[in-house]
Formats: sequence, structure tokens, C-alpha cells
Amino acid sequence: MNLILIALLVLGLTGLLAALLLYLMAWKFKVEEDPRIDLVQEVLPGANCGGCGFAGCRALAEACVKADSLDGLLCPVGGSEVMAKVGAILGMEASAAEPMIAVMRCNGVCEARPRTSEYDGVRSCRIQNSLYVGETACPFGCLGCGDCVEACQFDAIHINPKTGLPEVDEEKCVACGKCVKACPRNIIELRKKGPKGRRMLVQCVNKDKGAIARKACLNACIGCGKCQKECKFDAIVVENNVAYIDFNKCRLCRKCEAVCPTGAIHSVNFPPKPAPKAEPTDNAVTTADQAQSSQTTKKEEAQA
Repeated sequence: MNLILIALLVLGLTGLLAALLLYLMAWKFKVEEDPRIDLVQEVLPGANCGGCGFAGCRALAEACVKADSLDGLLCPVGGSEVMAKVGAILGMEASAAEPMIAVMRCNGVCEARPRTSEYDGVRSCRIQNSLYVGETACPFGCLGCGDCVEACQFDAIHINPKTGLPEVDEEKCVACGKCVKACPRNIIELRKKGPKGRRMLVQCVNKDKGAIARKACLNACIGCGKCQKECKFDAIVVENNVAYIDFNKCRLCRKCEAVCPTGAIHSVNFPPKPAPKAEPTDNAVTTADQAQSSQTTKKEEAQA
């Protein structure tokens, strides 16, 4: 009995000494944390999407508190409104950031890019891309398995069953970039949303030469360079047989769209162009003259 009591006392004293030692060590080596980090984290949306470039909202809050200015720091989910609140807490000025949006750079719809094989495996773009070119002859186009859909936690992207391509909901997209990381073929890109949501982009990433790309997809860019020659703002460059529009230089004139022979360049959210006025033909002019002459004759007869 005495041995049991002694063992319990020894264990109790050992635990008490260990707890006291841990408390002293924690007190000595504790790191003082700026209380503003909690205040900043409270105004952040808490999505922890990683679109800001940090591991989560807590990491972004710490970066904002430690930074000398908020330049280069942005919460894509909260946008300028949230960053303004962060700036008010820290006594800094948050520069207004131009909104971004995810865009699809592939227009290989089913009619333009028919299937050449059938994939019977796990529905994953990453897995399918590691095995072979895909169900079509284009080794650069969208695989349509929906990895981007699964990656988006804002329900902003879905596969269109008619085209087999992902479509981005502009009202829901926060430009977190998760769909960009999920796409194994780098088809999805973050671009400036543009004034009134208007933007220009080349919906093709096929780097094959024109004839090969065109054979794989009727909507492919053939790298002819007509758009580059037409652009007066040096906003278009053709590299590796495919054109690319720099959204920082583009002035949205739409001239490149008009000269593209394959329709690979697309304008988004622009008002429809007015239909050209029909010029009167010779027959129409003759008919109008005859009608006017007939009316004149009738007036003269009435006066007589």
C-alpha cells in the first residue's frame, strides 16, 4: 500500500514540476504579437483561398501589419473595399486595385474540335494530361474534366455541356487564381476585368504551326500575324505560332478582331456593332424617281 502511495506522489510531483517548467519556458520564449493582426484578420473575408499569395487570411494580415505600405498587397475576394478597411486600421493608404477576372483561353467547342478518341479513366484533367493528348487532336486545348470547377470554392465556374468548355460567372468570380493553378495546360488566365467588363483576348494557346493547329481545331490561331500588324498600340505579340494580347497595352479598338481569319480573337461585353446601312441600288433609285414623278403628275391633273 505504501509503495502505491509513494508511486502516486512521485508521479504527481513529476507532472507538477514538468508543468511548471513548461510554463516558465513558454513565458521566457514567448513572442509578442501585434494586436492589430487580429483586427485586420477580422475585416478579411476568411476565405483562405490563397489568391493573395499567402497561405491564408491570417498570413495576409501579418504581412499587412509588418509592411511599410499596402502596395502589392491585395485580398482578391474583398477587393478595394476590404483593403480600404485594412488601411484604416493600420493608418495606411490602400491604393485602388483594378479588378481581375479568370478567363478561358480555349474556344475548341465540339463542332470545331471533334473527338478522335474516348478516354475511359478517372475524370481528371491532370491525370488525363499526363497520359496522352486527350480526346481530341489538339494537345493544347481544354480537356473538359472539370478540375477548375472542383478547385473553385465560389461556384464561379461550370462546364457548358454543349461546348464541353468551362464558363466563368463574372458576378461570382473573385480572381483568387485557384482555377488557374488547377488547369494543367495553363488555359485559364487572370486578366484585368476592363472598363465596363470589356476586354479582348485570343482564345487559343495552340503552339503548333498554322496548318497543324487548324487541322486540330477550326477556331485555332494560326499565327499569321495580321492582328499584330493591325494593332497600333503594340499590344499584340505572336510567339510560338500563337498571338497574345497584352491587356495593359490594349485600347479595346477591336481592329484585331476584324482581321483575324479564324475568329480566334474575341471581344467580351461589347455592345453589338450597328448593322451597315444598305446603299440604295439603281433599281431602288429608279423606283423612287418614278413614284415621285407619278405624284407630281397627279398634283398637276388635280390643279387643272
